[in-house]
Amino acid sequence: MPTDPAKFKVAKEISRKDILLCLARVPETKRLFAGSSDGCVYHFDLAEQKPEPSAMEGHTGYVTGVALAGKQVVSGAYDGQLIWWDAESRAKVRGFKAHDRWIRNVVATRDSKLIASTADDMVCRVWDAATGKLKHELRGHEPMTPNHFSSMLYACAFSTDGTLLATGDKVGHVVVWDVATGKSLATLEVPEVYTWDPRARIHSIGGIRSLAFSPDGTQLAVGGMGKVGNIDHLEGKARVEVFNWRKAERVAQFSGDKGKGLITHLVFHPQGEWLLGAGGDGKGLFLFLDVATGKVMREESASSHFHKFALDETGARIFTAGHNKLALWEAAA
Repeated sequence: MPTDPAKFKVAKEISRKDILLCLARVPETKRLFAGSSDGCVYHFDLAEQKPEPSAMEGHTGYVTGVALAGKQVVSGAYDGQLIWWDAESRAKVRGFKAHDRWIRNVVATRDSKLIASTADDMVCRVWDAATGKLKHELRGHEPMTPNHFSSMLYACAFSTDGTLLATGDKVGHVVVWDVATGKSLATLEVPEVYTWDPRARIHSIGGIRSLAFSPDGTQLAVGGMGKVGNIDHLEGKARVEVFNWRKAERVAQFSGDKGKGLITHLVFHPQGEWLLGAGGDGKGLFLFLDVATGKVMREESASSHFHKFALDETGARIFTAGHNKLALWEAAA
């Protein structure tokens, strides 16, 4: 039976003093690993009545990427390190300098065989999850913006079957890669998510902050923020565009009616019933989107910004990580 977006409500919240910047969930459980602004990765079990977080220490800066690969957790941070952890003991398995600059995202294939990391050195690297051996080094993004400032490589996503990988940067350039060969298959341009102020601030804001393939791999969703007047604030409307990436054709475009700010994470429902985007500005924002009709099904605000979330296997539970809060949302029966 389809999961009705209107039925999602907060079932449990955990208040935090830090900012939880990324999230990975152990399949078939309510166990979570979350990366923090304090440089730690935390383990939570939301099945417990009063979850007690367990800290995994090893990074020296914001932990902005975390992925689960079988019995291992892989985290990436501002310090450029990738660290492998044992998911059960939470002990460090290995760690090394994987990028020259801030690691913005870490993702795993569904079969847990590969890890991809993206960073502000504008490189995406694909790793063997079991050994940590480098498989591919993908370079398809310019290190400087057209205005001669350093760019950022915020987002990456694997397709459900693990054969495709997409990467997206600050100026709205997307590359779709063949995972087996490391070759580029297609590029897309999404310039509306990038704002350059040439006069008042001589600076820019925005960028592609999230990517997601549809379950069948034919569509690619891109998340960010629309054009901004004052680039000192996240005042642009939240923006999502969906493409038939092989044809480089946009098939849907969405923006929040009320919500502003960045869409920092996108996930398709496991059966493709809807697309969920989350993020916000000072406040949090959910957008449930019907790609087939091009309509917003539900727009929900929250008290604090969402950075990442995880859907369970049925699409009936959402786990969210963000500013000072970890939460479980459930769809009422």
